Amino acid sequence: MTLDSAPRRRCAVVGLGARARLYTQALTGPHADRAELVAFCDVNAHRMAVHNEWIAPAGPVPAYRAEDFDEMLRRERVDLVVVCTVDRTHDEYIVRALEAGCDVVTEKPMTTDADRARRILDARRRTGRSVRVAFNYRYNPVHSAVRQLLARGEIGEVGSVHFEWLLDLRHGADYFRRWHRDKANSGGLLVHKSTHHFDLVNWWLDASPDTVFAQGGLFFYGDEAGRRRGLARDYTRAHGSPAAEGDPFALRLADEPLLKSLYLDAESEDGYHRDQNVFAPGVTIEDDMAVLVRYDSGATLTYHLTAYAPWEGYRIAFNGSEGRLELLVEETTWSRPGIQTALHGAETDEDAGRTELLLRRFWERPREIEVPVGEGGHGGGDVRMLGDLFGAGGADPLGRAADATAGARSLVTGLAANESLGAGWVVGVGELLEV
Repeated sequence: MTLDSAPRRRCAVVGLGARARLYTQALTGPHADRAELVAFCDVNAHRMAVHNEWIAPAGPVPAYRAEDFDEMLRRERVDLVVVCTVDRTHDEYIVRALEAGCDVVTEKPMTTDADRARRILDARRRTGRSVRVAFNYRYNPVHSAVRQLLARGEIGEVGSVHFEWLLDLRHGADYFRRWHRDKANSGGLLVHKSTHHFDLVNWWLDASPDTVFAQGGLFFYGDEAGRRRGLARDYTRAHGSPAAEGDPFALRLADEPLLKSLYLDAESEDGYHRDQNVFAPGVTIEDDMAVLVRYDSGATLTYHLTAYAPWEGYRIAFNGSEGRLELLVEETTWSRPGIQTALHGAETDEDAGRTELLLRRFWERPREIEVPVGEGGHGGGDVRMLGDLFGAGGADPLGRAADATAGARSLVTGLAANESLGAGWVVGVGELLEV
């Protein structure tokens, strides 16, 4: 049987928030010839109904409550499960899908703690099924170029990496409005967000983290900081709250059609508020974090994440035995007041900046490496990743596909950093999770 004549894989999506739309559109659009969307599963029936409206005329597909997940797998003869639920529940659906004989694609992070990661790794070994972690940043053309340059030895042996990631006031604040603000749900930004970045470094260096030290805290958001700087307003959530009027940090769900349909109109079912006050009590995650990592290759990483910056993007520099490689990506150049939703990843606007990749070899003039940017989110990374997940696949000399081991290896740096934040000392990665 040829690849073109192979039967389509029967796919189900669990967790129908905004991120799931990336997968439902792919499965009912460009990849419908190789994969078939056969079911939804969520705690909220309204959100599933909204997604079914979006995929018309390809849909609708059967919608199952979360408690009926196992029944869905059996009844719909599911081959592949796409997991887009709250981070702390990823392992529950991944393990049950693997044990039912399904393969899994999961949103990052793979999970939120070491015990859950072990459950996933054990289930994958026991069942022999596949787990893929959706690290779309690996597929961004400029990140692929970095991988190629380092692998070719353009700067020799890498001794150190300096990595600064900035979340602007739209994107950064959004984590403090949602379920992510509770570390029990998300693992904090060092797990939920930074797992992307730690995965990139693991992949770029072809190395594993060995020891981690971290410092940081809640500097800008939260009730105490908000009161101290005069930013706090007396409301719990923005919708229907007069105190939220004029607050540049307030998310107005009623003015955002996509968010209104997925969240505001769905509140009666589960009571989830997507528009919480970023300066209200209840924030248990950090917004400013510094991490020092040593890898088994001997290289070190200095990493900083700031979640309240005036612009969004990142700077990365690799110092090697024969030169230096520098990457600058400006995703937005500034945050305009009055724009509450985050414009990142899948969206761009006229405030997007530049991407610059510079190779600085010893005794040579700097050379800019031109990299074409693809269409779609994350510099074309989303489109390439979806093609790899649901399309023809094929050989990839860059090794961009991330399995459960890669998911655990990226996760463990953030877990060790969280441990270090609380303990105040260097944490050995092997003490938490063997990967």
